[in-house]
Order: sequence, then structure tokens, then C-alpha cells
Amino acid sequence: MKFCKRYEEYMQGRREKELPGVGLKKLKKILKRCPRDLQFQNQNGEEEGEGLHGGNRCPDHCPVCYGTFFSSLLEEMSAVVGCFNERAQKLLEFHLASGFRKYFMWFGSKSHRNHGALIQEGKDLVTYAIINSIAMRKILKKYDKIHYSKQGQAFRSQAQRMHIEILQSPWLCELMAFYINLRESKANNRAVMGLFEDCSLTFDDDKPTLSCGLFDSMKVDIDLTCSICLDTVFDPVSLSCGHIFCYMCCCSAGSATIVDGLKSVDPKAKCPLCRLAGVYAGAVHLDELNILLSRSCPDYWEERLQAERVERVRQTKEHWQSQCRAFMGI
Repeated sequence: MKFCKRYEEYMQGRREKELPGVGLKKLKKILKRCPRDLQFQNQNGEEEGEGLHGGNRCPDHCPVCYGTFFSSLLEEMSAVVGCFNERAQKLLEFHLASGFRKYFMWFGSKSHRNHGALIQEGKDLVTYAIINSIAMRKILKKYDKIHYSKQGQAFRSQAQRMHIEILQSPWLCELMAFYINLRESKANNRAVMGLFEDCSLTFDDDKPTLSCGLFDSMKVDIDLTCSICLDTVFDPVSLSCGHIFCYMCCCSAGSATIVDGLKSVDPKAKCPLCRLAGVYAGAVHLDELNILLSRSCPDYWEERLQAERVERVRQTKEHWQSQCRAFMGI
């Protein structure tokens, strides 16, 4: 079955949940209009031998492509990422909530009253993210094939800079960790185990990788090595560009103390790895991943916990000493 038909069938089954998607059929119709325009130009005086896929190419800022195709795709990608982030955040907040807050959320949302429904929603969200990522990739690949260009690839890079590439969403990493945590806590439940066959945490030469494979043999691999301290991320935080660091390393890279936190980082500060600006404002603390890693490597976790506790105490002491000196006018 072709992916386009498979995708349309998948999205039809999600209409009751009002999930936005990529209009593959509509975008393909838009692409067909552009080659027809080029063929019309070729028949009206351009050199013979320059066929549709030869010397004739889509002109810069073509009204069909730039005015309709890319703007439509950009709008759809933004809607998909926004919907995914919102639903994933609510799901994980409910799972990690405790006490009265969880009781209040439980009765405030009908979809979360059943534990099995909670698990299935997490499964559906990851599937939704990956299949939409494939749809975006395929339509941009088709654009480049038709136009003999790399503008589709350039658009993907632009989408990453605008933080609307769904695979770089920090909530995708959190959902994958959420899966594995539930698998370990429900090891005797076969129904739950079946949902997590494609998600795994592996250590290759002590380098941790979070993996998930779904649809079209596509596999998502997330490196869990902090590029600052070059060790397994501890107390992990993800910037809006999708790169994951230790919380303390991230604060240090943003010239912020542990006391002030990431909110005090300059809004224009760049990611230490990809150098993309403005990524600290949307930073997400990865609590599910934190739980997963603490269970998977307890000895390392305890060692880092003790070391960072000492550093946190030192920075807190220095902070309050400076505050007291400022107050006393010293």
C-alpha cells in the first residue's frame, strides 16, 4: 500500500480526536500546477530540447510553490507540532502528578479515568508524531524530485530553526521514556508489553541511546550523551532545538547559576551544540527520562547525585553571600 493512502486512512481514524495533519493530496495537487505552468512556458517560445525536467526549472519565488505550497505546509506543520506538544504535555503531567493534583486531574479528564486509556493515548501520540514526520519528509522529497532542487531540504532546515520539526520535540523523547517506564512497572502485563516492543534504551560502549521504530522502517534514535560533559545526561533538560544536556551543564553554558535556573538565561543565548539562538525559553525538564536513566544506571546516578549535591550547596551558599553583601552595601 502506498504511503499516501496509508496516511489518509490513518488520519481518517483520528478525525474524532480532531487531530490536525498534513494534506498530502492537496499538496500534491499544488505541485502538479507548477510543472503545468512550466510546460505552458516551454510551448510558447522557449528553446526546444528543454523538457519539463531538463533546463526548465521552477523560477525563484514561484507564486505556486512559494505562495501556496510552502505556506500551506508550514501552517500544517505548525498545527501538528502544536497539537502534539500540548497533548503530550498534558498526558505526562497527569502521569507524574501526585496527591490532590492527580485526583483533581483524574476527574477533570474523562480520557484519563482508565489506566489502559492512558497507555494507549501515549502510544497513539508517538505514532502520530512519527507518521506525520514521514509525511512531511515524503512531500518535501517529492518537491525536490519534481523541481530538481534542494529547496525541500532547505525548508526542513528552516522548520528546525523555527522549532516546528516534530522529531525534535522534547515531548517525543519524554513519551518514549514514559513507554519504557510503564513497561518496567507493568512487566507482568502482556497487553502493556505489546505496546512497547519498538521502544528501547541501549548502552553501546557506555553511550546511551533511546530508540523507537515505527512505520516505513523509520527509526528514531536519540543520543543521551551530554555534549558538554561528554557523559550520560544527568537531571536532563531539552532545549527547544531538541538537544539534551545535563541541567547543571546547561545552566553553566547559559551563564546561569543553579539558584537562578534556566529562566534567567539571556533569551538570545545559543544552543551549545547547534548554535541556534533563542532555544532556552522553551527548555523542558525531562522527568520521565530522568526516572528511566536513574533506574537503568543506579551506580552512576548515585555518584552524580552526590557530586552535584555538593556543587548545588556551594553555588547556593555563594548566591546568598552575594545577596547579603549587596544588601549590606559591602
